[in-house]
Amino acid sequence: MNIIHAQQYDVLSLKDLALKQEIFGKILKMLDLSVLETMDKKDAKEQITDLCNQLLNESSQPLNLNARTKLIKLILDEILGLGPLETLLADPSISDILVNNFDNIFVEKHGLLERVPVTFYDNKHLLNIIDRIVSGVGRRIDESTPMVDARLADGSRVNAIIPPLALDGPCLSIRRFTVEKLKAQQLIEFGSMSEEMGQFIHAIVEGKLNVLISGGTGSGKTTLLNILSGYIPSNERIITIEDSAELQLQQPHTVRLETRVANIEGKGEVHQRDLVRNCLRMRPDRIVIGEVRGAEAIDMLAAMNTGHEGSLTTLHANSARDALGRMENMVCMAGFDMPVHNIRAQIASAIDVVIQLQRNEDGKRRITSIQEINGMEGDIITMSEIFKFTRNGKDEEGNILGEFVATGVIPNFNKQLQLKGINLPNSVFGVDFKMATF
Repeated sequence: MNIIHAQQYDVLSLKDLALKQEIFGKILKMLDLSVLETMDKKDAKEQITDLCNQLLNESSQPLNLNARTKLIKLILDEILGLGPLETLLADPSISDILVNNFDNIFVEKHGLLERVPVTFYDNKHLLNIIDRIVSGVGRRIDESTPMVDARLADGSRVNAIIPPLALDGPCLSIRRFTVEKLKAQQLIEFGSMSEEMGQFIHAIVEGKLNVLISGGTGSGKTTLLNILSGYIPSNERIITIEDSAELQLQQPHTVRLETRVANIEGKGEVHQRDLVRNCLRMRPDRIVIGEVRGAEAIDMLAAMNTGHEGSLTTLHANSARDALGRMENMVCMAGFDMPVHNIRAQIASAIDVVIQLQRNEDGKRRITSIQEINGMEGDIITMSEIFKFTRNGKDEEGNILGEFVATGVIPNFNKQLQLKGINLPNSVFGVDFKMATF
């Protein structure tokens, strides 16, 4: 496991850290925090900086300019921001921040986990920062509600869990919100897919096929969903449904819906299923669900089967076949007493394409398989693989070697795309023109 050097972040020596605590304590006694909250952030920052400089000038401990600047910044972060997390949030290369306890923090950079020297003072300090995050979105965390999902001001997803459920102290997980919206060409350049796969996914969204994106945690499902949703024509009405708003749709006719947790009295909770059913009354051309994870699966399938073509969603699964199995389980969990054959027939009729993503051990996220759902044979849903990633080993630096391959299968819906004026050359599917048959 890599450990990031302290110089990359604002980390003070133990002696300077003690001084920082002393100055911080004096400032808290001198300032009225309730008044500070009503002030403009720029004015509050100037006032705190002036106080810091005044107290440091009175201190007998010498500080060089660099240490002084770091100390003042850390105090500003403590009062106006999220304490030690501000240093990590300022680094755009960090995609995940994982706080195991107050002095054990890891980040994900370029797909790999690394430990950072940034720490909180103790578990109480960490708990105070967690409380500041969750109270900012109208939620609470305590012994009666020891785990919570929240969101930072920039849209980053937050999950916190505290004792008695977390045995070693409060834990915090932050999934960073990406400001920069990636394009398909960038995924091709990153080695996440091939040029032909890029053409294909553009065509299936433009052709209004129903797409299920499958993959594990951190495999890039939401990133790909953002890219696919960008291909939806601007004259179509899009309704997005998410647990935590992450999609960045640019189309003007977009309605964004988000679930809601219960309030302190345990009332007011709104599930994804409620939003899916409601959005069907809002005349959507496309429905985009951030992630299907429960009873809303049956309503999503019903929508796909009743005229809402071109719907997009994601799901946690290890393979395209597993994704269909999980979808089947979710329908069963919804409490519907339907024969398995009927459930699978609904799935086979609703979903046209399954895109499988994987985050490999070299940190890269790749589309490992794209499969068409053909229909039913007996009680089995039949699928045809159109593209796949063939792995050939590793190089000396640990990078995975392999290539994206078109299997030579021309999907059955290709005729449907052609009737809509979307013509993919046979070379996209790895088929010679003379050999192409439908």
